[in-house]
Amino acid sequence: MAKCAICEKAVWFGNNVSHSHRRSNHMWKANVKSVRVKTSEGGSKKMYVCTNCLRSGRVERA
Repeated sequence: MAKCAICEKAVWFGNNVSHSHRRSNHMWKANVKSVRVKTSEGGSKKMYVCTNCLRSGRVERA
Protein backbone atom coordinates (compact mmCIF):
# COMPACT_ATOMS: atom_id res chain seq x y z
CA MET A 1 0.00 0.00 0.00
CA ALA A 2 1.19 3.51 -0.78
CA LYS A 3 2.43 5.96 1.83
CA CYS A 4 2.14 9.75 1.73
CA ALA A 5 5.47 11.28 0.67
CA ILE A 6 4.88 14.40 2.80
CA CYS A 7 3.49 13.27 6.18
CA GLU A 8 4.19 9.52 5.74
CA LYS A 9 0.61 8.55 6.57
CA ALA A 10 0.01 4.91 5.65
CA VAL A 11 -2.05 1.87 6.62
CA TRP A 12 -2.87 1.32 10.28
CA PHE A 13 -4.33 -1.69 12.04
CA GLY A 14 -6.75 -2.37 14.85
CA ASN A 15 -9.77 -4.44 15.83
CA ASN A 16 -13.39 -4.42 14.77
CA VAL A 17 -15.40 -4.88 17.95
CA SER A 18 -18.91 -6.28 17.57
CA HIS A 19 -21.87 -5.67 19.86
CA SER A 20 -21.08 -8.94 21.67
CA HIS A 21 -17.49 -7.67 22.01
CA ARG A 22 -15.97 -10.29 19.73
CA ARG A 23 -12.90 -8.88 17.98
CA SER A 24 -11.69 -9.35 14.42
CA ASN A 25 -8.77 -7.75 12.64
CA HIS A 26 -9.36 -4.56 10.68
CA MET A 27 -7.17 -2.44 8.42
CA TRP A 28 -7.71 1.26 7.72
CA LYS A 29 -6.16 2.73 4.59
CA ALA A 30 -5.11 6.35 4.18
CA ASN A 31 -6.71 8.31 1.33
CA VAL A 32 -3.56 8.50 -0.82
CA LYS A 33 -3.60 9.76 -4.41
CA SER A 34 -0.96 9.66 -7.14
CA VAL A 35 -0.37 13.32 -8.05
CA ARG A 36 2.01 15.35 -10.19
CA VAL A 37 3.72 17.84 -7.88
CA LYS A 38 5.85 20.91 -8.62
CA THR A 39 9.44 20.54 -7.46
CA SER A 40 11.73 23.27 -6.16
CA GLU A 41 13.82 23.09 -9.37
CA GLY A 42 10.79 24.07 -11.45
CA GLY A 43 9.99 20.62 -12.88
CA SER A 44 7.30 18.19 -11.87
CA LYS A 45 7.44 14.85 -10.15
CA LYS A 46 4.84 12.15 -9.62
CA MET A 47 4.37 11.16 -5.99
CA TYR A 48 1.82 9.70 -3.59
CA VAL A 49 0.17 12.38 -1.45
CA CYS A 50 -2.69 12.05 1.03
CA THR A 51 -5.74 14.25 0.51
CA ASN A 52 -5.14 15.98 3.85
CA CYS A 53 -1.79 17.33 2.57
CA LEU A 54 -3.40 18.36 -0.74
CA ARG A 55 -6.18 20.28 1.02
CA SER A 56 -3.90 22.00 3.52
CA GLY A 57 -1.61 23.35 0.78
CA ARG A 58 1.55 21.51 1.84
CA VAL A 59 1.91 20.45 -1.82
CA GLU A 60 1.43 22.43 -5.01
CA ARG A 61 0.06 20.54 -7.99
CA ALA A 62 1.87 20.82 -11.30
